[in-house]
Amino acid sequence: MLAIPPGLDPDILRAFVLIADGASVTRAAERVGRTQSAVSMQMRKLEEQLGTPLLARGPRGLAPTARGSWLAERARTLLSLHDEIHANFRAAPLIGQVRLGTPDDYALQWLPRILAGFAETHPRIEVDVVCINSEALAERLSNGQLDLTLLTEGHRPGMGGEEVWRGPLRWVGPANQALHRRDPLPLALAHPGCTWRRVALEALGRAGRQARVTYNSATQTGCFAVALAGLAITVSTPTRLPPGLVWLGAAENLPDLPEMGIELHHAEMSEAPAVDALALAIRQGFTRQD
Repeated sequence: MLAIPPGLDPDILRAFVLIADGASVTRAAERVGRTQSAVSMQMRKLEEQLGTPLLARGPRGLAPTARGSWLAERARTLLSLHDEIHANFRAAPLIGQVRLGTPDDYALQWLPRILAGFAETHPRIEVDVVCINSEALAERLSNGQLDLTLLTEGHRPGMGGEEVWRGPLRWVGPANQALHRRDPLPLALAHPGCTWRRVALEALGRAGRQARVTYNSATQTGCFAVALAGLAITVSTPTRLPPGLVWLGAAENLPDLPEMGIELHHAEMSEAPAVDALALAIRQGFTRQD
């Protein structure tokens, strides 16, 4: 019969992370409410349990070994989840309503997993989702019609949005077609004012490529539909493409596009616990799906 290895004690991992982050055994013991000798023994037992040295003594005291650094990085994530679970079950259930805005570009890629997890941990909070373009979302947030919204960077400059994701913008086109060879290049993009539209046209201009926006759509779904019809190419952040679309790039003589950020914005007067809880879930959701 296969033996099941013993689990890792979160209290021991917490002390280990404190030491790995530069705390002395004495300070780590004070933080976790143990004696110095007890923490030292815990570190020895942890090394025995995992079968490898995790801490080594150097000129500035104990420091993590290579394997210790690997463990510390993952232990921080485990302890964060551990603390989140404890806090959720110990706290009184939150009740309320949150009005969340998002462009459709992000709704399918990130939100399903985030909202499903949030519904499990906060079943008494009602989330109303508004899915429209970033320009309209920014206006609704300013008018107090939304509590939170995800926006592409640049749509509320100077308004203190919190970046939750950053990654490349990429070209997308229909499979087995040669639209990229046309001159001018046919494009399906959002209306003027969209950050993606601006950077795509600027990149083509720097590369000396002529382009014409033949289709305007306020949503990513609309741009994908035009590309699927074989009428134009478009742009997107990394996502699962619909069948029939492919990523394009240097092989098709298309210029690199810059990285873009996704920002989380709060309404100025929205400080309810339910709003803060959803904002935290969104931050953590984007971090875990990177």
